[in-house]
Amino acid sequence: MFTTGQLVFAIIVFVAFVILMVFSYRGDRKLHKKQYKGNFWVLIGFIIFVFLLIALKTYLKH
Repeated sequence: MFTTGQLVFAIIVFVAFVILMVFSYRGDRKLHKKQYKGNFWVLIGFIIFVFLLIALKTYLKH
C-alpha cells in the first residue's frame, strides 16, 4: 500500500510531532496548572453523568 520511503517519512514526522508536543507542554506546564485548576472535578462530574445516563437507559429498557 505504501512504499518503504513513505512509511519512513511518516514515522519521522510522527516522532518529530510528538517531541515538539512534549516540549511545548513542558513550557506551558505552570500556566496550565494556574489556568485549569479544578479541571479534574469537572471530568469526574462528566463521567458520573454519563454513567448515570447509561444506568437510566438500561433501567428503562427493562
